[in-house]
Amino acid sequence: MESWKLETSDGGHIEGHSFLTPAEQEPTTAGHPGVVLVHGTLVTDALYRPFARKLSVLLGRPVHCYNRRGRAGSSPQPAGYSAETEVSDLGAVMHETGSRDVVAHSYGGFVALQAARTLPIGRLVTYDAAVSLSGNLSHRWRPELEDAVTAGQLNHAWAHLVQGLGTAGPLSYLPLGALRMLSILSARTNLGTEMRQLLPTAVKEMRAVIDAGAELSDFTALTSPILMLSGGWSPAYFAETGRQLAAAVPSIDFRVVPGQLHEGPIRPGKGLAVRIARFINASDGQARSLGRRR
Repeated sequence: MESWKLETSDGGHIEGHSFLTPAEQEPTTAGHPGVVLVHGTLVTDALYRPFARKLSVLLGRPVHCYNRRGRAGSSPQPAGYSAETEVSDLGAVMHETGSRDVVAHSYGGFVALQAARTLPIGRLVTYDAAVSLSGNLSHRWRPELEDAVTAGQLNHAWAHLVQGLGTAGPLSYLPLGALRMLSILSARTNLGTEMRQLLPTAVKEMRAVIDAGAELSDFTALTSPILMLSGGWSPAYFAETGRQLAAAVPSIDFRVVPGQLHEGPIRPGKGLAVRIARFINASDGQARSLGRRR
C-alpha cells in the first residue's frame, strides 16, 4: 500500500492510499492509470482497503482509495460544503492518479453519479448509490439527527441515523431506545468511536443528497458504461433508484446482488469484487442482458 496526499482546488488536501499489483510497484502514484474507489458515509477509507486490494489483484491494475473531507488525514468539510465539493475532489484524485474508472459505495455512489455528468469517467460501478430521485429520500432525513448532533447527543443522533436510513439490516427496525443503547455499547470499540466522531459529516452529506434535487433528466445524457448494483438484503429504495435510472438511461445497467447487505464492499468475501472487476475490465459479456432483468 502506498500513501499520498494532494491539494484540492480550494486550498485543502486529501489523503489517499493506492494498491498496486506486484509488477506496478513504483515510488509514486502519478502515471498509474487505474480505478478510484469512493467510500460511503460514517467511515474512512481504512475499511475499504481489503476490498481495494482484492480489486487491484482481480483487475491487474492499481486501485486508489481516498478519505473524503472531514475524516482521517483529509481536510475538514469546508463552509458551503456540497455535492460540488465532492465532485471536484474526485476529479482531482482522478487527475492525480491518471484514472478514469470509478467504483463507489452508498454516498460515494451519489458523488460518482453526479461526477459522471461532468468528469471524463470511463466505466463506473455503484453499489447502493444514495441518490434522491425527485426527493424520494427526503422523508428519510430526520431533523432530530441534526439537532442531536448540534447538542452533542451522539447516541441519540446515531439512533436516528440508523433508523432513518435503514442501512443496518434488522437492527434498523429496533426502537430508538434500543438503538441508543447499541450506540453506547459500540462506543467501546474503535469503529464505534470513529463513527460517532463522523456524525457531523453525515449531517452535511445527507443534506447534500437532498439539496442536489436529482431528477431522471439529469442523467439521460450520460454515455459512460455504468453498472448500478444493490444488495439483495439492502433497503429496497436503493434498488428502486437503480431500476428507475436503468430504465431511463441507456448506458446504465442495474443488478441485484443476492445475499449482500448494504455494507457489502466492506464485508469478507470475493464475489462482489469479482462482479465489479469483470465490468470494469469490460469482460462481463452478460452485464447488459443481466442488468436489464427486474
